[in-house]
Amino acid sequence: MKINESNSPPDVLEQQQDHILLFLSCKLLSCGHKQVRFFTMNVSQTMETEEDLLTCLQIKLYHPQQTCKGFYGRLPLGTRRRHTADDPLRLGRDTEACAYVLLDPRVSRKQLAFYAYHIPQSSEMLFTIQNLSQRGKLSVNTSALGYLERMDLPDKALIRFGEYEILIIRESGEAKANFEVEFEVLAAPPSRETPMSTDSNMMNNFSAELSVRNPLESDEMNYPY
Repeated sequence: MKINESNSPPDVLEQQQDHILLFLSCKLLSCGHKQVRFFTMNVSQTMETEEDLLTCLQIKLYHPQQTCKGFYGRLPLGTRRRHTADDPLRLGRDTEACAYVLLDPRVSRKQLAFYAYHIPQSSEMLFTIQNLSQRGKLSVNTSALGYLERMDLPDKALIRFGEYEILIIRESGEAKANFEVEFEVLAAPPSRETPMSTDSNMMNNFSAELSVRNPLESDEMNYPY
Protein backbone atom coordinates (compact mmCIF):
# COMPACT_ATOMS: atom_id res chain seq x y z
CA MET A 1 0.00 0.00 0.00
CA LYS A 2 1.55 3.30 -1.20
CA ILE A 3 1.01 6.76 0.35
CA ASN A 4 1.09 9.86 -1.85
CA GLU A 5 2.43 12.43 0.59
CA SER A 6 2.73 15.32 -1.91
CA ASN A 7 -1.00 15.64 -2.72
CA SER A 8 -2.63 14.42 0.50
CA PRO A 9 -3.71 16.64 3.41
CA PRO A 10 -2.35 15.80 6.88
CA ASP A 11 -5.57 14.19 8.16
CA VAL A 12 -5.71 11.90 5.13
CA LEU A 13 -2.09 10.93 5.64
CA GLU A 14 -2.81 10.01 9.24
CA GLN A 15 -5.78 7.88 8.21
CA GLN A 16 -3.71 6.11 5.57
CA GLN A 17 -0.92 5.47 8.08
CA ASP A 18 -3.45 4.15 10.61
CA HIS A 19 -4.86 1.81 7.96
CA ILE A 20 -1.39 0.53 7.13
CA LEU A 21 -0.55 -0.05 10.81
CA LEU A 22 -3.85 -1.85 11.33
CA PHE A 23 -3.22 -3.99 8.24
CA LEU A 24 0.29 -4.93 9.37
CA SER A 25 -0.90 -5.67 12.91
CA CYS A 26 -3.59 -8.01 11.62
CA LYS A 27 -1.04 -9.79 9.45
CA LEU A 28 1.37 -10.23 12.35
CA LEU A 29 -1.39 -11.37 14.68
CA SER A 30 -2.61 -13.88 12.11
CA CYS A 31 0.88 -15.26 11.59
CA GLY A 32 1.43 -15.37 15.33
CA HIS A 33 -1.75 -17.37 15.87
CA LYS A 34 -0.71 -19.82 13.18
CA GLN A 35 2.73 -20.23 14.71
CA VAL A 36 1.33 -20.72 18.23
CA ARG A 37 -1.26 -23.14 16.91
CA PHE A 38 1.37 -25.07 14.97
CA PHE A 39 3.69 -25.12 17.99
CA THR A 40 0.89 -26.31 20.29
CA MET A 41 -0.15 -29.05 17.88
CA ASN A 42 3.45 -30.10 17.40
CA VAL A 43 4.10 -30.35 21.15
CA SER A 44 0.83 -32.17 21.71
CA GLN A 45 1.56 -34.67 18.95
CA THR A 46 5.08 -35.21 20.30
CA MET A 47 3.76 -35.89 23.80
CA GLU A 48 1.11 -38.28 22.54
CA THR A 49 3.67 -40.11 20.42
CA GLU A 50 6.05 -40.46 23.36
CA GLU A 51 3.23 -41.81 25.53
CA ASP A 52 2.37 -44.38 22.87
CA LEU A 53 6.00 -45.53 22.64
CA LEU A 54 6.58 -46.12 26.36
CA THR A 55 7.52 -49.69 27.16
CA CYS A 56 5.21 -51.23 29.75
CA LEU A 57 5.86 -54.03 32.24
CA GLN A 58 2.61 -55.76 33.07
CA ILE A 59 3.00 -57.43 36.47
CA LYS A 60 0.20 -59.90 37.22
CA LEU A 61 0.26 -61.32 40.75
CA TYR A 62 -1.20 -64.38 42.40
CA HIS A 63 -0.99 -65.76 45.94
CA PRO A 64 -3.25 -68.52 47.32
CA GLN A 65 -4.15 -66.38 50.36
CA GLN A 66 -4.60 -63.07 48.55
CA THR A 67 -8.36 -62.95 49.14
CA CYS A 68 -7.99 -62.91 52.93
CA LYS A 69 -4.69 -61.04 53.24
CA GLY A 70 -3.96 -57.44 52.35
CA PHE A 71 -0.74 -58.20 50.49
CA TYR A 72 -1.42 -55.72 47.69
CA GLY A 73 -2.67 -52.76 49.72
CA ARG A 74 0.31 -50.58 48.75
CA LEU A 75 0.30 -51.43 45.03
CA PRO A 76 -1.31 -49.14 42.41
CA LEU A 77 -3.56 -51.83 40.98
CA GLY A 78 -5.16 -51.19 37.62
CA THR A 79 -3.25 -48.00 36.84
CA ARG A 80 -0.08 -47.44 34.87
CA ARG A 81 2.76 -45.69 36.68
CA ARG A 82 5.78 -44.14 35.01
CA HIS A 83 9.20 -45.24 36.21
CA THR A 84 12.60 -43.77 35.37
CA ALA A 85 14.69 -46.18 33.32
CA ASP A 86 17.88 -45.25 35.20
CA ASP A 87 16.45 -46.44 38.53
CA PRO A 88 16.03 -50.14 39.36
CA LEU A 89 12.45 -51.17 39.97
CA ARG A 90 12.53 -52.99 43.33
CA LEU A 91 9.74 -55.10 44.77
CA GLY A 92 9.75 -56.12 48.42
CA ARG A 93 8.54 -55.34 51.93
CA ASP A 94 10.59 -52.22 52.66
CA THR A 95 8.70 -49.01 51.87
CA GLU A 96 11.91 -46.98 51.68
CA ALA A 97 14.09 -49.34 49.64
CA CYS A 98 11.42 -50.53 47.20
CA ALA A 99 9.36 -48.62 44.66
CA TYR A 100 6.53 -51.15 45.06
CA VAL A 101 5.68 -52.91 48.31
CA LEU A 102 4.12 -56.25 49.26
CA LEU A 103 2.56 -56.18 52.72
CA ASP A 104 3.67 -59.68 53.61
CA PRO A 105 6.04 -60.44 56.52
CA ARG A 106 7.32 -63.51 54.68
CA VAL A 107 8.57 -61.37 51.79
CA SER A 108 12.12 -60.04 52.06
CA ARG A 109 12.78 -56.34 52.56
CA LYS A 110 14.14 -56.34 49.02
CA GLN A 111 12.83 -59.35 47.13
CA LEU A 112 13.71 -58.69 43.49
CA ALA A 113 14.61 -55.92 41.07
CA PHE A 114 14.13 -55.15 37.40
CA TYR A 115 16.78 -53.19 35.48
CA ALA A 116 16.08 -51.50 32.15
CA TYR A 117 18.72 -51.39 29.42
CA HIS A 118 19.16 -50.83 25.68
CA ILE A 119 21.10 -52.83 23.14
CA PRO A 120 23.55 -50.64 21.16
CA GLN A 121 22.02 -49.22 17.97
CA SER A 122 18.54 -50.24 19.12
CA SER A 123 15.76 -48.12 20.61
CA GLU A 124 14.01 -51.10 22.19
CA MET A 125 14.01 -51.22 26.00
CA LEU A 126 14.78 -54.60 27.58
CA PHE A 127 15.07 -55.76 31.19
CA THR A 128 17.06 -57.98 33.48
CA ILE A 129 15.80 -59.43 36.76
CA GLN A 130 17.85 -59.94 39.93
CA ASN A 131 17.11 -61.92 43.08
CA LEU A 132 17.76 -59.64 46.06
CA SER A 133 16.65 -62.07 48.76
CA GLN A 134 18.91 -64.31 50.85
CA ARG A 135 15.91 -66.25 52.11
CA GLY A 136 15.41 -68.46 49.08
CA LYS A 137 15.68 -68.94 45.38
CA LEU A 138 13.63 -67.18 42.75
CA SER A 139 12.58 -68.90 39.52
CA VAL A 140 12.14 -67.29 36.12
CA ASN A 141 10.39 -69.75 33.81
CA THR A 142 12.69 -72.79 34.03
CA SER A 143 15.71 -70.99 35.52
CA ALA A 144 16.49 -70.61 39.24
CA LEU A 145 18.28 -67.53 40.55
CA GLY A 146 20.22 -67.52 43.79
CA TYR A 147 21.00 -64.48 45.90
CA LEU A 148 22.14 -61.54 43.69
CA GLU A 149 22.07 -63.69 40.56
CA ARG A 150 20.73 -61.93 37.50
CA MET A 151 19.41 -62.85 34.05
CA ASP A 152 17.68 -61.33 31.03
CA LEU A 153 13.92 -61.09 31.43
CA PRO A 154 11.98 -62.72 28.56
CA ASP A 155 9.11 -60.85 26.97
CA LYS A 156 6.79 -63.20 28.86
CA ALA A 157 8.00 -64.72 32.10
CA LEU A 158 6.58 -66.64 35.04
CA ILE A 159 8.33 -65.62 38.25
CA ARG A 160 7.94 -67.61 41.46
CA PHE A 161 9.15 -67.18 45.02
CA GLY A 162 7.52 -68.67 48.10
CA GLU A 163 3.85 -69.09 47.24
CA TYR A 164 3.80 -66.15 44.85
CA GLU A 165 3.35 -66.56 41.13
CA ILE A 166 3.94 -63.43 39.06
CA LEU A 167 3.35 -63.28 35.33
CA ILE A 168 5.42 -60.59 33.59
CA ILE A 169 4.52 -59.38 30.11
CA ARG A 170 6.60 -56.74 28.35
CA GLU A 171 4.85 -54.39 25.94
CA SER A 172 7.45 -53.12 23.54
CA GLY A 173 8.19 -49.40 23.18
CA GLU A 174 10.91 -47.06 21.96
CA ALA A 175 11.13 -44.36 24.64
CA LYS A 176 14.51 -44.43 26.38
CA ALA A 177 14.10 -42.31 29.50
CA ASN A 178 11.01 -43.89 31.08
CA PHE A 179 8.82 -46.95 31.07
CA GLU A 180 5.46 -47.81 32.59
CA VAL A 181 4.44 -50.39 35.19
CA GLU A 182 0.97 -51.87 35.57
CA PHE A 183 -0.05 -54.20 38.41
CA GLU A 184 -2.95 -56.63 38.23
CA VAL A 185 -4.24 -59.38 40.54
CA LEU A 186 -4.99 -62.76 38.95
CA ALA A 187 -7.84 -64.94 40.17
CA ALA A 188 -6.02 -68.18 39.38
CA PRO A 189 -2.37 -69.27 39.30
CA PRO A 190 -0.84 -68.26 35.96
CA SER A 191 1.09 -71.55 35.91
CA ARG A 192 -2.17 -73.28 35.00
CA GLU A 193 -2.52 -71.33 31.80
CA THR A 194 1.05 -70.78 30.65
CA PRO A 195 3.37 -73.34 29.03
CA MET A 196 6.33 -71.88 30.92
CA SER A 197 5.65 -73.87 34.09
CA THR A 198 8.69 -75.21 35.84
CA ASP A 199 8.95 -78.66 37.30
CA SER A 200 6.52 -79.06 40.24
CA ASN A 201 9.18 -80.66 42.44
CA MET A 202 11.42 -77.63 41.92
CA MET A 203 8.65 -75.26 43.01
CA ASN A 204 7.78 -77.39 46.02
CA ASN A 205 11.40 -77.05 47.08
CA PHE A 206 11.18 -73.26 46.66
CA SER A 207 8.10 -73.13 48.88
CA ALA A 208 9.73 -75.38 51.45
CA GLU A 209 12.71 -73.06 51.69
CA LEU A 210 10.42 -70.29 52.93
CA SER A 211 8.46 -72.54 55.30
CA VAL A 212 11.54 -73.27 57.44
CA ARG A 213 13.82 -70.93 59.31
CA ASN A 214 16.31 -69.86 56.70
CA PRO A 215 19.23 -67.55 57.52
CA LEU A 216 17.89 -64.02 57.50
CA GLU A 217 19.22 -61.28 55.31
CA SER A 218 22.06 -59.28 56.80
CA ASP A 219 19.80 -56.25 57.33
CA GLU A 220 16.95 -58.30 58.82
CA MET A 221 18.73 -59.91 61.77
CA ASN A 222 16.32 -58.28 64.23
CA TYR A 223 13.19 -59.14 62.27
CA PRO A 224 11.15 -61.95 63.91
CA TYR A 225 10.70 -64.29 60.98
